[in-house]
Amino acid sequence: MTNPYSQGRGSSGILFTILLSVLLGAAGLAVFLRHATSGVLAKVSAKIMGRQESFDTSVPAVVERIQKLSRLETVVYSMDTVVEGNKSSAILPDVLAGDRLLLVVHGQAIAGVDLAQLKPEEIRIVGKAIHVTLPASQVFATTLDNQHTRVYARTTGLLVPADTNLETETRAKAEQQLQQSALSDGILDTARKNARATITTLLYSLGFQQVDVQ
Repeated sequence: MTNPYSQGRGSSGILFTILLSVLLGAAGLAVFLRHATSGVLAKVSAKIMGRQESFDTSVPAVVERIQKLSRLETVVYSMDTVVEGNKSSAILPDVLAGDRLLLVVHGQAIAGVDLAQLKPEEIRIVGKAIHVTLPASQVFATTLDNQHTRVYARTTGLLVPADTNLETETRAKAEQQLQQSALSDGILDTARKNARATITTLLYSLGFQQVDVQ
């Protein structure tokens, strides 16, 4: 004869097992949804949650997003060279009144695009397509590395003291040469190319399907 008490206890055990399985499954799903932040798992999570990330793609909003990048530094040009500085007398030879130094120079020029100058009329949006004309690229800074820039040699005439301003003037000359070398090697073109790549990636991330950045 079947014991009713045993039947009830068995049913309770099955019910408890089912409830425990449901709770564990819910907990696992919650952990999955919380930590699925990238790749395929993120897409699955988005489908389950029914949420999709969206952005305001109006012209003012896009201008604001781009301008937040401000002075976008996209290329650094480095140079090592020797720069000569000298002062001579119009009458006496250098051996008597000249002052000459050789400066070993290490410096860099930084170029990019100042996106704060971007204007709304330089952006055209048609549906999911966008065209952007960036401001002109420019050299933001030209600096010498003081730790690696030094006077290599200096000769001063027998009749004159060393000019205290000659090294400063030679450093300024070195900065000018550095910037000119960077410009001659196409630093502005490279800066614009890199800026275009960065802005293109940004615009695709905002949901645009066709992007043209000039």
